[in-house]
Amino acid sequence: MRNRATWVALPAGAALTAVLLSGCGVGGGDSAGQGEPIVMGMTDDVLSIDPASGYDPGSWLVFNNVFQSLLSFPKGDTQPQPEAAEKCEFRDNASKLFPCTLRDGLKFSTGESLTSKDVKHSFDRTLKIDDPDGPAVMLNTIDRIETPDEKTVIFHLNTSDATFPQKIASGAGSIVDHRSYPADELRTDGEAVGSGVYTLDSFSEEEAVFSVNADYQGPAEVQNSGMTMKFFEDPAALKDAVKGQDVDLAYRHLTTGDIAELEASTNSSQQDIQVVQGTSAEVHHLVFNHDHPVTGQLGVRQAIAYLIDRSTLLRDVYERTAEPLYSIVPAGITGHNTAFFDLYGERPQPTKAKDALREEGITEPVELTLWSTPVRYGAGTDEELEAIAEQLNASGLFKATVQSVELEQYEKDIAAGKYGVYVKGWVPDYPDADNFTAPFFGEDNVLGNNYDAGPITGELLPRTAAESSRAATVEDFGEIQDIVAEQLPLLPVWQGKQYAVAQDDISGLEWTLDASTVFRFWEISKNPAD
Repeated sequence: MRNRATWVALPAGAALTAVLLSGCGVGGGDSAGQGEPIVMGMTDDVLSIDPASGYDPGSWLVFNNVFQSLLSFPKGDTQPQPEAAEKCEFRDNASKLFPCTLRDGLKFSTGESLTSKDVKHSFDRTLKIDDPDGPAVMLNTIDRIETPDEKTVIFHLNTSDATFPQKIASGAGSIVDHRSYPADELRTDGEAVGSGVYTLDSFSEEEAVFSVNADYQGPAEVQNSGMTMKFFEDPAALKDAVKGQDVDLAYRHLTTGDIAELEASTNSSQQDIQVVQGTSAEVHHLVFNHDHPVTGQLGVRQAIAYLIDRSTLLRDVYERTAEPLYSIVPAGITGHNTAFFDLYGERPQPTKAKDALREEGITEPVELTLWSTPVRYGAGTDEELEAIAEQLNASGLFKATVQSVELEQYEKDIAAGKYGVYVKGWVPDYPDADNFTAPFFGEDNVLGNNYDAGPITGELLPRTAAESSRAATVEDFGEIQDIVAEQLPLLPVWQGKQYAVAQDDISGLEWTLDASTVFRFWEISKNPAD
């Protein structure tokens, strides 16, 4: 995600079909208020509770639980299902016409009806406000929206966009009440009006309190009677809170050391805490500047690819809280392959690295600086790069050093082409191979590395964008990954895992930690005290 702070694997679901039929269950109603209330802690800020602005993990956590989208991601799956919609479908072969029909009986938490007018208003205002910290960038393929009746919404797209269903299943697709949210400015009163599984009862710097929305109509089945989200300034305070039973669970931004410590204490039965691990699609890459005098040489990039030892790096630096990544599309996403593993292997190959450099006429150790900005990518990033530098230097083929700078300077220097190799992390906006490829290639890409993507941008990505059956894109995305492995505009390093730490009486966390990145309050339950 462009403005987001960082970013047993569940399998990706079946390919998106032409028609998305309604979910089988209806939440709210009978299930509302069941079970114990939950208290969770996290260190993320919630930068906005207005969906036209928030584009960060904390804000989207609120959006996914308070607002409905037309579609949503079911637990354990990366393909969207109907949520506020009864059905949605592409009506053309070019993936440019996308009608949706709303469910009956949709209401906002105020009791007002939710109709197609609210859906159109929600998308139109996000695009009109175009907040620099908001998700409008995800909706730029919308040309116009028609609402022929109260239950029908027709999206006309300005270009083929087969991932549009996934984009609107994310926080960017949150539906707001046209009576409560002005069309041309953000709401700033600290309140939220949605039709989702929960209502936001109060919001402050210390906590956000949610109760179950009894009028919710959708597929979610609620396993608790409410959620309180407490905000902590740092991971140490959050760890102490879960150990001291001040919170039922802790989510996001515990350090790798804290997670390892808590896992060890759990395994030794020192305390009644569980560490729950799930899939994450967060990735970390080394990016190579193709115009730089050093990394502009293919042989240098190949030598680095032959020498990096991901498994050792993740063992020593991240205590195995991430997995080695061998492609730009992570495991668990339809279309993933292992192109870098196939070309460069799993373990260092110094002879092949030396040969690659000799092909460039390089006979002396290559002087190279690895650049990072821990403010964006975490304190472990410098340690990660130091470990990579040691691996390169151990071969005798490099003299690598590490430098880190503040975020603002980092982004300016990348744009100016000053760095040869630098770190970029990525948390997806939606779980599709498109979101790990399209933002990286072409004009105004997020890498800024002067790479000419050629057929990737000109042929392969447009073809995948027009294909509504995502299973049918696997061959093209495989070709993209193979080209990237050969030409090396970047080097994938690791794929993250998601963790939540909870008291032993908490259940359901395994259904909140998957590649969709949707943290589902409603799946979490607390066993009553004896």
